[in-house]
Amino acid sequence: MTSRQETNRQAILQLWNRGIQNAREIHNRTGISLTTVYDNLTKLQQSGTIQRIEGSGRPKKIDANASRALAQFVRRDSSVSTRTLSTRLSLTGLDVSYRTVGRHLADIGYQKDLPRATLMLTVDHKRKRVEWAQNHLNDDWDNTLFTDETAFQLFRNTVERWHKGQRPIRPMLKDRTKIFAWGRFCIKEKTSLYYFSKIMNAEFYVNILRSHLPEIEDLLGDEWHF
Repeated sequence: MTSRQETNRQAILQLWNRGIQNAREIHNRTGISLTTVYDNLTKLQQSGTIQRIEGSGRPKKIDANASRALAQFVRRDSSVSTRTLSTRLSLTGLDVSYRTVGRHLADIGYQKDLPRATLMLTVDHKRKRVEWAQNHLNDDWDNTLFTDETAFQLFRNTVERWHKGQRPIRPMLKDRTKIFAWGRFCIKEKTSLYYFSKIMNAEFYVNILRSHLPEIEDLLGDEWHF
């Protein structure tokens, strides 16, 4: 039973105990489907409980042993597909569809997403960034222009991975197959972007600044600094 099913059952039980025992009224109050409400009210009327009777209903195809095997397969390769998992289970003698495998993994808390990208910052990188921010906490930024650049990968990694709880992350390595965007911003507003594909060096950086000098002066006037 999933957590959502248990939440629905408990909501129906609370209303039942408060004397609210009309199916449509419970449906209107909770938004739970009428079919689910009727099923649980029938259980309460017949047995006084909403708990599932052991042995009732359709038996599960994936038992505890198969569930443990699936968890091991996922831990070894978090990008494995449900079709591959179904094939691996068939080799153990259990014939289930990939859809059944997917539903079971969802029932036991697994999701499959593309990991979040994160920069490969070392502890020293992080420490220096915090120190810089603390040292400049009370600076006057009225005439200061900040610049930064970012890269867009032309061939992005789209491999999704199984996980429980928080979405996993993936470190981003340097990749020369990129389009770069360089931009500036200040306390007033941001300026236009500059796009390029070559490697940034000092000479190229100076040329970018010179080409955008009129725009920067219009924004900050003559008194500005990087």
